[in-house]
Amino acid sequence: MADVAENPLINLSEALVERARLARALVAAVAVPGHRMRSATFWRKDVVVASEQRFPDAGDARVILDGSEFAARVAGRDPGTNVVALRLDGTADPAPLQAGEPRPGGLALAFGAEDAGISVRLGVIHSVGPAWHSHAGGRIDRRITLDIAITSREEGGPVLDPGGGLLGMSTLGPRGRALVIPASSIDAVLEPLLSKGRVERGWLGVALQPVLVPEALQAEAGQSRGLMIMSVSKDGPAARANLHIGDVIVKVAGESVTSPAMLAKHLGPDSVGKQVELRLIRADQPFSIAVTIGARLPA
Repeated sequence: MADVAENPLINLSEALVERARLARALVAAVAVPGHRMRSATFWRKDVVVASEQRFPDAGDARVILDGSEFAARVAGRDPGTNVVALRLDGTADPAPLQAGEPRPGGLALAFGAEDAGISVRLGVIHSVGPAWHSHAGGRIDRRITLDIAITSREEGGPVLDPGGGLLGMSTLGPRGRALVIPASSIDAVLEPLLSKGRVERGWLGVALQPVLVPEALQAEAGQSRGLMIMSVSKDGPAARANLHIGDVIVKVAGESVTSPAMLAKHLGPDSVGKQVELRLIRADQPFSIAVTIGARLPA
């Protein structure tokens, strides 16, 4: 009798079941009184991370991890990278995972917490882009977009590649698109969150609006768009440098800026206390001014 060929679909299914079994130890459920349960990722001994944008304004929580329950407290929050870190006591180190390498078209598995255990979403990595800055000023090392639909309850869970490599933590971006906060971006903010409760970033103390540069000045400015100052915080860095409402910023440290996200890349943690040159347009006259970057005040 002819040999029966292996069924590739069964093999794939069994491989996914095994991957979910191994990932279960990374998936945490976080419960805050008066709020729905949220998903989180067991990052290292006594630390879980979750999506900051979905996390309630609370200090204490309960974390359910691989069938055990722990009292937890919020150690720090960073809207810039959308990471909230929680401390708990009594966990062992999670099994070490290799770093995953996202590739467009590759498969990805997004895990979340459910009442019955874990949820699993299988999909494709839609695109992988370069580093980008969020509107809140955080640097995200890669723009990883998933062709997966996740719920707000599942957001914050781990995302793995088929080989078990850790890509990062899931989050919901604009228009509900599933994104991944890379593991390297989480690692970069974790220590300041655990030690200080926040990530210190640069601040100019202005509200900005993208605008067109007056046509007569576009050639001299070298660009057609800039950022108009709509308000200036009292006693902030911009106010101390004598910046005014209506000034249009066209360059920072010699680099063109046409959006708040482009400005944000000049305001990272290393920028605090440094002096930077701004190229401005005021009353149809271009000029330059030096500003000492301050520290963004806690919200």
